[in-house]
Parts: sequence; C-alpha cells; structure tokens
Amino acid sequence: MTQPAKICVARIGAAHGVRGEVKLWPFTEDPLSLLHYGPLSTKDGARQFEVTRAREAKGHLVAVLKGVASRDDAERLNGLELYIARDKLPATQDDEYYHADLIGLAAVTAAGEPIGRVAAIHNFGAGDIIEIAPPQGATLLLPFTNAVVPTVDLTQGRVVIELPQDIEGDSPDAA
Repeated sequence: MTQPAKICVARIGAAHGVRGEVKLWPFTEDPLSLLHYGPLSTKDGARQFEVTRAREAKGHLVAVLKGVASRDDAERLNGLELYIARDKLPATQDDEYYHADLIGLAAVTAAGEPIGRVAAIHNFGAGDIIEIAPPQGATLLLPFTNAVVPTVDLTQGRVVIELPQDIEGDSPDAA
C-alpha cells in the first residue's frame, strides 16, 4: 500500500485580532511543530503559507502567516487545510501510525474474511476509535486497541479486526 504524498497537518480558522493573525488548528502531536516543517501548502499545492510565529491558545494556535497582514486577508483563509509532504514527517515508532496511513486499508477478520475498509480514526476524548465502512450498511465504530485491532500491516494494506462479542447500546428489540 502506498503512503499518501501529502498529509493534512492543520486547518486555518477565524481571524484573530486586526493584524492578520489566524486561529490555526493543528493535527500534529506537538502543535508548535508546524513552525519547523517549512512552507505549508493547500492540497492542490496552488498556495503556500509559512508560519512565522505562533503561540498556544485554548485548543489551537494563534499564528502569523507570512504575507497575511490584515484581518481581511486572514478572514479569506478561514477553513483552508494545510498540507506537507509525507516524507517531512518524523518516522513513527512500533504501534504508532499516522491516521492518513490507515485510511483506506482493508479491514479483515483474523480468518482473512473481509469486513470493509478503514474510513476514519476518531478521538472523542476517551481513546481512539476506528471507523470501518463495510461494502453495505452502516459503518462500525470500534475501539482502536490492541485487543480489537491486533494487527496493522501497512505493507499488506490491511488491519485485522477482532470483533467484540457484545456491543453495548440499544437493542433492536427495544424499539
């Protein structure tokens, strides 16, 4: 399985103040690492932005982007996602993965039976959740733990899923 060429590392939010600062929502483990990746680009590569200064705020950064000097300039950037080349990211350790490397992998049982494809990785505050999209029907949201996902094989392009015996929640008979 080939790795994505670009990885989304941040999203520009609303303008902050009147001097062109923006709220920047990083998707990196260390939010301030965005200062060290060099120019960040839009997905299509048409525009590039350099983070010249940043400070941490509640859940985001307040950043200065080179060439963005006014609130109007900053407001026009709201919602833009910023990318870097995959090879600029540090190597992962064992049992660590970039979300972008997992999206699209085949999900199979331990016996090799297909379940679907990895659609997303979420974290709603209680740990990572892996979302599996089967060929038909609703997606499965499962804990991304070693017990449920014992094997991630990037070279084979698959994850092995041990489906839990019982899934808590509403019973179909309860309606």
